[in-house]
Amino acid sequence: KEVMEAFLKSYGDDIDALYAHNDDMAIGAIQAIEEYGLKPGEDIKIVSVDAVRGAFEAMIEGKLNCTVECNPLLGPQFFDLALKVVNGEEVAKWVPSEEGVYFPEQAAELLPTRQY
Repeated sequence: KEVMEAFLKSYGDDIDALYAHNDDMAIGAIQAIEEYGLKPGEDIKIVSVDAVRGAFEAMIEGKLNCTVECNPLLGPQFFDLALKVVNGEEVAKWVPSEEGVYFPEQAAELLPTRQY
């Protein structure tokens, strides 16, 4: 929030877009944008990373334009893979993960399914 406040103070209406590397930073920036008198998601397009419940709520409210998932539930999958490597077992060179990119049109439907 503090960083966005500083950007708004310096650049004001010249800001068109914001990329936040986590949803919590985006939510803080949204608060700063609103306090400045602009409409987050409209006046400033916002994309963030994590896909936590709060991001889906912000998308439903029209304040966030996109969230890119960084799924913390992948931990067990990666731990099992690391254990195989340590035990000398063969592992695939590429291991797909189930993550997504989400937009406001999907938010209301997907919010109840979010586990984090």
